[in-house]
Order: sequence, then structure tokens, then C-alpha cells
Amino acid sequence: MIVYRLARHEMRLFAGLALWLARRTEGTTGGRVFGYARGQGATLLGLAFVCLVETVGVAVMLRDMPLAHDVMLVLDIYTVLFVVALHAAGAVRPHVLTADALRVRYGAQVDLRIPRTAIAAVRRETRMTHEPAPDALDLAVGSQTTVTLELAEPVVHTTMLGRRRRVRVVRLYADDTAGLVRALAPG
Repeated sequence: MIVYRLARHEMRLFAGLALWLARRTEGTTGGRVFGYARGQGATLLGLAFVCLVETVGVAVMLRDMPLAHDVMLVLDIYTVLFVVALHAAGAVRPHVLTADALRVRYGAQVDLRIPRTAIAAVRRETRMTHEPAPDALDLAVGSQTTVTLELAEPVVHTTMLGRRRRVRVVRLYADDTAGLVRALAPG
């Protein structure tokens, strides 16, 4: 079951890459979109560049060992694509606010629907450190969250590997923090 979930996650990553290249988004119809990929874009694309340089370096070092060269080339190219797909997954799966719910997402890993009636308080709060708490879900981008949602009733979050837990506090990052807080504020 774990292998299935990991394979599904990778397929969603690469589907996100295809959507990103086609300049499309997933699951945003009928809602207001709040992105978060800008906060991680430079870091992930910088990492992809470093992986690409490493690919070239290893290819040169292993040029006299054809089997090792070919194996490492395949693995290195896969790694570069994987890192770019991580960024793409965040870009094509933004947070989505509809009339009845906020869909909080984090790439291909998290897709949590929070009914608007369950949101007791929302505030702009920039946090760089996140102490693990059993009832909190922290979706940091670049080790930072900018919005804190306190829930009147817990919602069930299912992890990528299928573990379920109830959360009462959700901290997330949004490129347009003020806009998301305004849109969620009562009145």
C-alpha cells in the first residue's frame, strides 16, 4: 500500500509538471486562487540548476565507465525532473477559496478542504519556526508560514502515506497573504 501511495504521489508530481508546461492549473474552477509557489520557486529552481551541473560533472567523471555513466545519467536526469516537478506541483495546485470552503494545498502532498463555517479565526502571522503539535498542520514554504487558521471544529487531514489525524490549527503560506486574510475575514 505504501508503494502504491508513493507511486501515486510521483505520478501527481509529473502530471503537475505537464500541467505547468501547458500553463494550466488543477482544481481551481469556480474559486478564487491564492498561490504559494513564488515563495519556493527560486530555491527549487536553484536546486534543479545545481543538480544539472552535478549531472554534467558526473557524466564527465564517468565517461570511461559506460555502464556507470549511463546509470548515473538516468538517475541524475530523473532527479532534475523531480525537483522541477516539485515546483510545478505547487504552481498548478494553489489554495482555492470558494463560497463554502477553503481548499488548502501543498503541491502533490496535501489537499485539505476546510469548510468556511469551520474557520473560527484567521490572522496574518509570519512564523519562521514551527513546533510540532498533534492538532496543527504547518504547510511552510521556505520554512515560513504567513496565515494562521484556527478552526471551530477539527477537520481530518490524511497524509500522503494514508495516516489520518484531526487538526484544529492550520498554518500556511500564501503569496497574497493580505488578500487571503481579507477574503476569509467575516463580514
